[in-house]
Amino acid sequence: MAVFDTHAHYDSGAFNADRLEVLASMPGCGVELILNPGCDLESSKTALELADRFPYVYAAVGVHPSDCGDWEDGALLELRALAAHPKVRAIGEIGLDYYWKDNPPRALQQNVFRRQLELAQSLHLPVIVHDREAHQDCLTIVREYPQVTGVYHCYSGSLEDAKVLVKLGWMLSFTGVITYKNARKALEVIDWLPMDRIMIETDSPYLTPEPFRGKRNDSSHVHLVAEAIARVKGLTPDEVARITLENGKRFFGIEGGEPNEAP
Repeated sequence: MAVFDTHAHYDSGAFNADRLEVLASMPGCGVELILNPGCDLESSKTALELADRFPYVYAAVGVHPSDCGDWEDGALLELRALAAHPKVRAIGEIGLDYYWKDNPPRALQQNVFRRQLELAQSLHLPVIVHDREAHQDCLTIVREYPQVTGVYHCYSGSLEDAKVLVKLGWMLSFTGVITYKNARKALEVIDWLPMDRIMIETDSPYLTPEPFRGKRNDSSHVHLVAEAIARVKGLTPDEVARITLENGKRFFGIEGGEPNEAP
């Protein structure tokens, strides 16, 4: 089973002790490709360094809503420069996060989200969106930029919102959360969702799937997400792995193409 982990944070401090060893082991675990998104300027630079070091690692650059407290518009120039790297395939991880009370103010998060959507539009790059407890505001802002498309990573919204996003041309991505007992809503979305709109991810080092929940996550576990989707869709895990691998390649413009352009 060859898989594409479309969202993993190997820039995280959780990998400081063995980052290079873990990444080097991934082809032997059946992981064909990995996309590492940044969460601020420094982690975006680290994502690029890892993409330079490993041929199967690609990067996205962006400022996460939880990390935008010291945002200045000059950061857009730095992100634009980083995005010129040939292995940058998206702007991300960007979006809104209303879950944590000590996060930056909502108005600031929304401004930073809009600025980065504008950047993606100007660069003809897709975006990787983080939406936590901010579903309505996130969707409202996304709809302001019809020329930008992307993926909602670790999708946690409703079936109704999923239908809107699919109509807008977006992808939805799922993590090990769908292996948890309380994953009913996400499984309902997956049951409806066309297979050509699904990607899989670990969000490493977070959201480790069962039966390894509680331990550090890495890309070797992404096959468990494929297996969970296969059970819902009545497909084999190999079929889900193959389809989501091709979906990810198409979305990120990997192998024989330029970075995916919005319609």
